[in-house]
Amino acid sequence: MRHKDQATFEKIEKFVNDFSDRYDFSPTMAEIADAIGIGKTTVYRYLSQMKKDGVVDYSGFRNVKTTKTNIQSVRIPVLGAIACGIPKFAEENIEEYVKLPVSLFGQGDYFILRAVGDSMIGASIEDGDLVLIRKQDYANEGQIVVALINNDATLKRFYPEPKKHRVRLHPENPEMDDIITKDCEIQGVAVKVFKDLK
Repeated sequence: MRHKDQATFEKIEKFVNDFSDRYDFSPTMAEIADAIGIGKTTVYRYLSQMKKDGVVDYSGFRNVKTTKTNIQSVRIPVLGAIACGIPKFAEENIEEYVKLPVSLFGQGDYFILRAVGDSMIGASIEDGDLVLIRKQDYANEGQIVVALINNDATLKRFYPEPKKHRVRLHPENPEMDDIITKDCEIQGVAVKVFKDLK
């Protein structure tokens, strides 16, 4: 058997991972061969060895996957900006998709919004941060929610006041006042914040 180059093993593994992340399905042997610049027979030999070593699993036309891709992940849309200050319409234009492991936040329907303003700085949500939102139309008292008020969306802490037939949306900034409303539609609950370290 011919000598196999370690760099080629690594290139194949990286290509399979990158391809699967980008397209949500596995590459064919022909696509691997074209990308790496080697023949399909050579790809087959490398994959056979990688399968023996437990690095990849493959069967069928488009079912080559590295064992690392067994981590369950989902594609989540980034929908644009939401106000952390004066309520502002949340554009539902998908800017891009990001792939995140389910183990970080659990099952559910999610989207990501970019925070704008400084009303939630006390909750460590700053201008430009990405906030992961779980889609749901209800919330518990004190949770940070995406609230829709007259077609304006804002990110605030949720405090229902049923005796007064209203909802209080509380900013995490002592310089800002609560928003009091009788008509509030919850779009989702914030579960994580992604930010750059300073």
